[in-house]
Amino acid sequence: MHPGDRYPGGPELAATQDAPLPPDDLDQRARQEDQDTRRTARRWWAAAAWIAGCVALFAFLLRISLSGRVDSDGANNALQGWDLVHGHLLLHGWMIGDATFYFLELPLLGISDVLFGIGNLAFHVSSSLTYLIVVIFTVALAVTGSRGAARVARAGVVVAILAAPLVAGELASGASGLITLLEDPDHTGTTAFVLASFLLIDRLPARRFTAPLLCVLLCAGQLSDLTVRYVAVPAIVLICLYRVLMERKIRSCDALLAVAAAVSVPLESLLRAAMQHLSGYAMVQPKAYLAPAGQWLHHLAYVWLNLRILFGAVRSPDTTAATVGEVFGVICLLAAAFGLARVIWTWRRAGRAEQIMSVAIVVNIATYVVTPYPGALESREIVAVLPIGAALAARALIPARIARAARARVVAAVAALAALVPLAVEASAPPVTPSVAPLDAWLEAHGLTYGIAGYWDASIVTMQSGDKVKVRAVDNISENRTFEPIWETNALWYNPATYDPRFVIADQSDKWRDSVSDFERRLGKPAATYRVAGWVVLIYRANLLQRIGHYAYQPFPSNS
Repeated sequence: MHPGDRYPGGPELAATQDAPLPPDDLDQRARQEDQDTRRTARRWWAAAAWIAGCVALFAFLLRISLSGRVDSDGANNALQGWDLVHGHLLLHGWMIGDATFYFLELPLLGISDVLFGIGNLAFHVSSSLTYLIVVIFTVALAVTGSRGAARVARAGVVVAILAAPLVAGELASGASGLITLLEDPDHTGTTAFVLASFLLIDRLPARRFTAPLLCVLLCAGQLSDLTVRYVAVPAIVLICLYRVLMERKIRSCDALLAVAAAVSVPLESLLRAAMQHLSGYAMVQPKAYLAPAGQWLHHLAYVWLNLRILFGAVRSPDTTAATVGEVFGVICLLAAAFGLARVIWTWRRAGRAEQIMSVAIVVNIATYVVTPYPGALESREIVAVLPIGAALAARALIPARIARAARARVVAAVAALAALVPLAVEASAPPVTPSVAPLDAWLEAHGLTYGIAGYWDASIVTMQSGDKVKVRAVDNISENRTFEPIWETNALWYNPATYDPRFVIADQSDKWRDSVSDFERRLGKPAATYRVAGWVVLIYRANLLQRIGHYAYQPFPSNS
């Protein structure tokens, strides 16, 4: 328009705006709206299907968990979680083992205790939720870049591999994937931090919040379990620095990610020191040192044994079902090995997350070999290999796109069956009644509410009774030795000015546990003796904390 010209008047403009669209444009708009509506509906249906799948998987895991046993290790974690959700955020007085499980397992245990009461059900709900979280993160890593049936198939592969150790039988030594993965917090929940950090790098590597969030994740993971420091941190730093060198570009997202991972180590140390300064928990120092080099080759045999236990490829009882389970575990182990080999073979074309996951497996196994941890029942030290291997296997076996619809449906159905059948078989096992149930009932019926026992007979009784009968662990009762703090106990329990235990539980089923004669030699003859199920209960008429002497209350030593 030129100066002085006038804009069209209102009627003309209104006519222009309200002019009807041609029929073809109307049809196109209607088709677009219809497509948008259908696309939104498909997304909602897909979200509902994934949620339903998670709920169903949790139901299977809970049913399987109920067929397993809980011991005093898990019971102590439940008591720590109870203290945590009741405001004892620093867990003052607790002497924790070499992993705290502070940011995942303990809160879940505490919340489950609040909802269901301290006991067997709450523990199994918590352990099932923990494993479900691990499965969800593993599936999220596996399905990156896939769509439709391919995504479902990859999820099925992951669930099948993570279910394999749950259905495998036990070795003669009692080793079992069910115990390691779904009962005691044996570093399984720790892998959630490892997987979450890898997923963040995989999906959002260049966002502004990624590096700070990665640092927070790794810091929280290390405070819960130093396995994160020796597996996730070095894998991320090595691969990100490698990619910086390959791209010859220092100012990049990889450089930021490497710095964030490195900074998480001193940050976690500062946070732990601050908690200790504020009278928080004490902790057993992890075995973070090298074993003699002459033992490393011998440790390789333990690596193979524990990998087989971890994937369910164990020598089971001589039955057809057990043999099938062992074969299934071998297939899952081979699938994970194939996924790792594929990334190594196509290294330059592999994605950042695939490279990090592969290095994490190598670092985890290498660290395991050169430390004092390897043993016949130590698969928990390399538990991260299982979900990481499952994610790599799913990516290697199932392409991101499956061209033919019929083939895609078949692949998805086969993967779903491979996941569902093992879970259904194991879920058919009958629930296990807690072995200490008769003992709990007897103690409560006789008004015995505070006593002492060996480690394996103490906190499990406390937890199964719903904290109505409190039994505290003592150690070296059969030897005339000075007091040594027992891990997974609370120093406040042993103050004779506050507590007055009057009974002792002696377990006669295990020659390695303190016997009746051991307790009598240290504490004197009891006023009465009762046999309850497989235990002997000794009744005294004096405060046993005063008689024990060196076991009387004293603060635990610091972490340093």
